[in-house]
Amino acid sequence: MRIAVIGLGLIGGSLLRALGGAGHDVVGFDADPATRELARESGFQVAGSVREAAFESDVAVLAVPLPILPEVVADLDGYGGLITDVTSVKGPVRDLLEGRRFVGGHPMAGKETSGFAASEAGLFEGCAWVLCLEPHGTDLDDWLLLAGLFTAMGARVVPVTAAEHDTTVAQISHVPHLFAAVLADQLLSNPLAGTLAAGSFRDGTRVAATRPELIAAMCGGNWSSVHRELHLLIGELEQLAADLTLPDPIEALTFHLRRASEARRAWPSAEGRTDTLTADIQALLALGRSGGWVTSVNGTEVVGKRPGPDRFLL
Repeated sequence: MRIAVIGLGLIGGSLLRALGGAGHDVVGFDADPATRELARESGFQVAGSVREAAFESDVAVLAVPLPILPEVVADLDGYGGLITDVTSVKGPVRDLLEGRRFVGGHPMAGKETSGFAASEAGLFEGCAWVLCLEPHGTDLDDWLLLAGLFTAMGARVVPVTAAEHDTTVAQISHVPHLFAAVLADQLLSNPLAGTLAAGSFRDGTRVAATRPELIAAMCGGNWSSVHRELHLLIGELEQLAADLTLPDPIEALTFHLRRASEARRAWPSAEGRTDTLTADIQALLALGRSGGWVTSVNGTEVVGKRPGPDRFLL
């Protein structure tokens, strides 16, 4: 299969390496000349433009930041192949590609470093890769083609709608990035904090080292869900602040902290039973909503896994 990867940063570069390693005919493009040259030096075919990269490709993967996605999509006018993306926000991309042959995607993979130099073929092994399924907007055959492509790379494909994705990533990715930034900012006002900070500070602020432009783009692009979930968490923090003023703050805090402790120690979910499903949009969405994922595709059949009966691995 001929696949074009537009944008050769960490995710796009890793995808170029993984797909090329799997035997696909891959071609890449990046707006940065230095990145294009680096990819060429690594042995990959690199085009001089978006249109050139997409020409005669079966699939075009858009691995560019959300703010410049409209410009890239405009360069694909007249392209008849299947388009997917790796953007961390799905609703706006779905709306932008309305009427096109498109399946939204988001691999939940990454690290603090960025750029093609940081890319690696094994980045997606074992990662959850969202592939959006809209009941009245996604072609099931296109979805299955991409699901087969990504599960073959070792990813766990999760079928959900764009709206469900955006709410969930606000909870587990976008808002945590904002919290990490606020925590890390304390280093600027208190030099002693940098000396005393240890494991809990390191773990809680790790993603604050991500490029600010990337954090701003994903949070701003998903502003509605992030705004809602941020205020819900602020409400929880205000409750903890109120607990500190009670006659017995230790008992009050313990009540709230116990649930969080149990939930974190019980994560990640244990793998439960394996199901073989005849591909159907509603059945696939039910699998994703249950916390399950697709591990392989064989024609119109998919193999999926669901969390175990106890829900979590303790």
